[in-house]
Amino acid sequence: MARGIDPQIADAYRECQAFTRRRATNFYIAFSALPGDKRQAIYAAYAYAGTVDDAVDDAGTQEERAAALSQAQELLNAAYSGGDAEPGWLTAGLADAIQRYDIPREHFEELVLGMEHDLTYTRYERWADLEQYCYRAASVIGLICICIFGYDRRRTDLAISSAVSMGKALQITNIMRDVKEDAERGRIYIAQEDLALHGVTEDEILGSEYNDRFRRLMADYAQRAYDFYREGERLIPLLDGPRSRACCNGLQGVYRMILDAIVAREYDVYSQRVSPSKAGRVVRMLELWLRGAMPNVARVG
Repeated sequence: MARGIDPQIADAYRECQAFTRRRATNFYIAFSALPGDKRQAIYAAYAYAGTVDDAVDDAGTQEERAAALSQAQELLNAAYSGGDAEPGWLTAGLADAIQRYDIPREHFEELVLGMEHDLTYTRYERWADLEQYCYRAASVIGLICICIFGYDRRRTDLAISSAVSMGKALQITNIMRDVKEDAERGRIYIAQEDLALHGVTEDEILGSEYNDRFRRLMADYAQRAYDFYREGERLIPLLDGPRSRACCNGLQGVYRMILDAIVAREYDVYSQRVSPSKAGRVVRMLELWLRGAMPNVARVG
């Protein structure tokens, strides 16, 4: 962290770091490749997203969830206006990160919209609807990240489109891994038109029925994810400095590792949760860091 930083801000960043370490091992390890200032800003952005997501998920009634989203907006207002709201460490860390890296408010607003969508929608009729959800749930995180990483401004359009694609790849991977857990909460994050195309019923998803039709459906989503990963790879050489490139490559590579594991198990996400070992993830992360740090990497997966 930069010298001379306000002690209260330093404390806030430490809280954001601790939150990220507790909640998301993959993200925490990947972010550790970054220089201190960028790392702390990423922790703050992640802490905001994670805190809001947890508040919405943990709230019982619709009214309580709506109240949690209202508090999320208050936190965002405070971070952008310089005010304060509970928890103070979160707004302090986020406000400092926003100011340092000029992060557009619209990215956080889209993130909140995605969480708000979860309050009222448990199904997605078309792929286009689900893709928009993936944008709000993950692509905007990528757009926030590239503000902090820094990138070649001569190629802004490519950097933005690639970050969006990478976010969608990660979110589709999450959807595939979490089919069973989401179904247990009454949610199906697979488009209705895709279920119909492959002859899979909602009851089969809710009942964790593993069959050839389900495998073909998941293979379809895996191909979409791999396509987005390939598009997302174009971002990495555009990022500022080897450590930003290493961080980004490590994160996307570990998620691709999860997708590879799902494919290797022939899409059986019902019998047990697909989660590569921690040791395997760490070794893979180190490899991905080294490859991603190179400035002109044609393929980094």
